[in-house]
Amino acid sequence: LQSNGCCIGPGFTEENTEPEEETVIKIAGNSYLVSPNLPDFHSCSPGWSSAFYGAECFDSEVHSYMKNLGKQKSSGSQNIDAKKVELEQLLMMETKNYRKTIKFYQKLLQKERRSKGPETKSMLPKLRGQLQEMKSKVQFLELVKKYIMYAEQWGVESCVLPTVIHNGRTDTVDVAPMDESSLLLYYNTEKLQCNNQNGIRVLQAGTPLGLMAYLYSRNAFLEGYVQQFLYTFRYFCTQEEFLQFLLDRISSTLSSASLDPSTSLAKICNRSFYILQAWIEDCYSVDFATNIDLLSTLKEFISSKVASLNGYGEHLLSLLEDASARKSVSAHQCSSVGKCEEEGEEDRKTLHSLCKKLSEDVSRKACNFNWKLSKGIGPIAQYQRARLYTISSVLPKPCYNSFTEEFRASFAKADEVGPYLLIEYSVQQLCCQLTLLQQEVFHKCHPVHFLNSRALGVKDKCVAVQKAVSTEAVSLKVCNLFLSKCIQDQYLLQLLRNADSISTWVAAEIVICHTSKLQVSLLSKFLLIAKCCYEQRNFATAMQILAGLENLIVRQLPAWKILPAKVAEIMEELKAVEVFLKSDSLCLMEGERFKTLPTIPSAHVLAMHVQQLETGGFTMTNGAHKWTKLRNIAKVVSQVHAFQENPYTYTPDFKLQSYLRQRITHFKDADISALAADNCANFHQIPAEKHSRKIQDTLRRMKATFQ
Repeated sequence: LQSNGCCIGPGFTEENTEPEEETVIKIAGNSYLVSPNLPDFHSCSPGWSSAFYGAECFDSEVHSYMKNLGKQKSSGSQNIDAKKVELEQLLMMETKNYRKTIKFYQKLLQKERRSKGPETKSMLPKLRGQLQEMKSKVQFLELVKKYIMYAEQWGVESCVLPTVIHNGRTDTVDVAPMDESSLLLYYNTEKLQCNNQNGIRVLQAGTPLGLMAYLYSRNAFLEGYVQQFLYTFRYFCTQEEFLQFLLDRISSTLSSASLDPSTSLAKICNRSFYILQAWIEDCYSVDFATNIDLLSTLKEFISSKVASLNGYGEHLLSLLEDASARKSVSAHQCSSVGKCEEEGEEDRKTLHSLCKKLSEDVSRKACNFNWKLSKGIGPIAQYQRARLYTISSVLPKPCYNSFTEEFRASFAKADEVGPYLLIEYSVQQLCCQLTLLQQEVFHKCHPVHFLNSRALGVKDKCVAVQKAVSTEAVSLKVCNLFLSKCIQDQYLLQLLRNADSISTWVAAEIVICHTSKLQVSLLSKFLLIAKCCYEQRNFATAMQILAGLENLIVRQLPAWKILPAKVAEIMEELKAVEVFLKSDSLCLMEGERFKTLPTIPSAHVLAMHVQQLETGGFTMTNGAHKWTKLRNIAKVVSQVHAFQENPYTYTPDFKLQSYLRQRITHFKDADISALAADNCANFHQIPAEKHSRKIQDTLRRMKATFQ
């Protein structure tokens, strides 16, 4: 079952079928298997929709539906437990019907593909409409469940927030009492929000302590504050400070958790556990997986103080183990690639300097194509001998991952095949497989990866990351917006280097073509692939191909002049798409299409949008941090999780993917100018007779001027 924000398209596959005795909750791209014998241990992560929509996530319909839940027919009284029981029954029934309908739809779809009968065709649209209605109802009930769980049960009123701070203090001696106004700053709005009790007050700023305390507010989950906080808290506190804040509140209230749940201490304890679990579920990969000390502190605290008193401690330990296992599997898939790249790093640096030197020579002698050839050798022998030295010296050492080695026999002569194999495959085939490759790296990123990118050296230029600079060499002291002790995961650099590699590969495949006809075919193929990608909302690959085609050497090729006009117009379309992506940080979130259609954004464009929001001060004159600024940043980066919830379902062609991986890796550090110097098709050729005629005409005109 996909909860709020997840949309199941009409093309259901067998993967959507779930067993009856288990429930899979998907939130923000992460799947959590919930055992049926632990009904209270559900997912606590509010999800991307909470950060994106904020208070609008829970509309008036949710409020009214929640009020009518659990009413006694005789007295009309309400009870929170009665609401939960009634809602769980309704949700279980609707979910069961939804699953059965999905199975029936799949069987009907298979039958229609085999027989193609008219009756089946007429039933499919009706059934598809019923599925959409049932899905909407299930998502609505999940939304009501979140409202009850987060707001009604464990939230405290804003006047209790100073108590939240004092309960966790170990240095209560000689500490002046705090009021809410010294911690948080609000502003009033004329238009009432969905929650008519405190909706007119909107959080504007707060101290780090006040912003952490506001997590316990009754409206924190309803306003989307919790998810927005998990995305952005690194701007004003470290992971260690946030964890210690939660653990102190748990320690001081753990003995009161078993008492009346309506008391403030019990609410603080339970809310602390909920926030801690939400943090683990949503940000384990960027906070705990990269900080061993932080993870050890949490495990030690749970084992020593929580596990023996509360069954929730065992659940948290199990959650940490599951998250660690998922992270290990993901790291194992990339280990062979990383190891291979480390082994060839020194060779690449040497070759990169050689390519640079070669490029300087080309720029000085580009007028004479045969500048490096011996005069005593014939034209064919000259070309063959030149090719032996230029191509091999320009290209880096090939790097094959373990997956590619499985198909190495099929493509052992990939260099000999060259770009011809790209011509043989259709545009749709190449688009689908490039999209799947891009999706593989995109689904490993997290919204937090796009924050504070200036500190990683990401700039607003075509090549965002210098290829010769390693990740470790990047200085974090320059333009670092996070606190100095805050550990930052640098996966964004890998994402941008991957984009650069694809752009370089596109340019290299074109300039190594030996005939203008082949260049025209390949230019047309890449333009059509880019068009197909952006039409399928794979904007990342489309922009990478555009960057490769806009390479200075590629743009000067004579093949552009003989390119068909309709194909050449695609270049302008791609530039228009690029302008559209840069125009608005939330342009891909407009309408309802992003909920049903898979999307991969351009990583560099998104990073630039976040940098623009990060411009300016984060604090007010009184030292309070601007929450309005942080809220906007969280809203923009939340689209990463939104897009990850709807993956592409293309059938993978492992053989083609292997070839593409090999070619991209082969050309990732190539010098395009040096490659271009090796082919006659890359230069404007003037026939000898025409050239001599031009010289004679010039001399004739000069002679006439002196007569």
